Amino acid sequence: MTHIYSKIKDYKLNNKGRAKGFIDLVELILASINFPIAIWLTKRFFIPEMEVKTFEAIFFFAFILMSWFVLSRITAMAKIPRTQRNLTLAFQFTRSAFIIFVGLLIVKVLFRLTSLPVLLIVVYVTTLFILTLVFRLLAFKALKAYRSYGRSSHHVLIMADAFSDGVIENLLNQKEWGFKIVSILTDSKLIKAKYGSQIKIISSQEKLKKAIDNSIIDEVMYCKRDVDIELIKNVVAVCNEVGVIFRLQSSVSPLDPTEFQLKTLNKTKDLSIVDVPSNSLSLILKTMGDIYFSILAVILLFPVFLFIGIVIKVGSKGPVFFKQERIGLRGRKFKLFKFRTMVVDAEEQLKKLKERNEADGPVFKIKDDPRITRVGIFLRKTGLDELPQFLNVVRGEMSLIGPRPPLEDEVKQYERWQLRRLSVKPGITCTWQIVPDRHDVSFEQWMELDLSYIDNWNLRKDFELFFKTVKTFFMAGGH
Repeated sequence: MTHIYSKIKDYKLNNKGRAKGFIDLVELILASINFPIAIWLTKRFFIPEMEVKTFEAIFFFAFILMSWFVLSRITAMAKIPRTQRNLTLAFQFTRSAFIIFVGLLIVKVLFRLTSLPVLLIVVYVTTLFILTLVFRLLAFKALKAYRSYGRSSHHVLIMADAFSDGVIENLLNQKEWGFKIVSILTDSKLIKAKYGSQIKIISSQEKLKKAIDNSIIDEVMYCKRDVDIELIKNVVAVCNEVGVIFRLQSSVSPLDPTEFQLKTLNKTKDLSIVDVPSNSLSLILKTMGDIYFSILAVILLFPVFLFIGIVIKVGSKGPVFFKQERIGLRGRKFKLFKFRTMVVDAEEQLKKLKERNEADGPVFKIKDDPRITRVGIFLRKTGLDELPQFLNVVRGEMSLIGPRPPLEDEVKQYERWQLRRLSVKPGITCTWQIVPDRHDVSFEQWMELDLSYIDNWNLRKDFELFFKTVKTFFMAGGH
């Protein structure tokens, strides 16, 4: 059987993540330098007698620094749209500025920052609105140019009829949107004649499944005039099986990302089709928690990183860090960082040790692995070898909590139902890692644990997994 990632591409997921990271950094700098500017403007033009207390100014400034990422995402300022117009962006920023103003006003009242007048907050938010809006317009112009060269592409498979011609034309002509049409499923002679020479045409539903298996597909887009409920149900099942997004294209919201849901009404067979935002508050908070905690962890744990690096260097020849190619969200490759726990030629020795594999399924595990160094034994048992993966989280390639990222060879041996674990970002820790005697868990049970996590995800579950992981770390239960 040919699997979905048998043609895994060297397509970096973190192009978009890096763009977001750069925009976040610049806007954080703007938010920071704008505070003294606002104080100067307020004193110069509005309240000459204003005297801001140093402690209150530092507290307020610290709140801005600590909360900017969360505020920008809750207000959708951090969103990097593919198709949004400048006027819509300006309106969105106006709404966001008001929400930020209310948030800062609450902080002033709640913590009784009496030396900071309301007018200062008004000036701060107004000047920040102007600075960030101008920067964002310039950044989006640069991103559009970047996408027009085929970078940061969103790969789509379109289910089309003759009515879909306009949508396909838009996606092809507006290259700055960054959509790449991988293939079209259609019976329309018009679509076949017009696009068959430049885009792969699929003529049957059976080939849809094979197309998803053999290509990097981010999204299946249904653009037909008539809504075929039974067909949609089947396609949604195929997409859900491997974690590919399904979108019902409508003229109401032509290209805004949505999560498609089918809901039964009164336990009947009739279906209600509902478009809901895909980036819920919980997911935003999860992403922000990942970024905040990982940046803080890298800063606070730097002495630990340095000490472990020295011990590794003294203990054996070779680099401090081990970089290994892993598979992330929907088959994208990325370099996973770890502290090196094995000898330098571990990959070559693996070929000789394959027959001693004690794990079932495609993964490789043996107790008392001869390739592991003495320092490596301790690092693995405590989980300290995983610490550099905070850098992967900061880079946008991983999350704190999620299924562990597999090797390419492992993914090629997955059964189809197991592929859905790649529908979310991989994590540093997961359900499997806090299970007692986790290395005795069968591969199939491991996959079921990951899928159960995906299907039942919520923030409370992430917190529980996080604290259980910390407990496992102190008990040194790994091996």
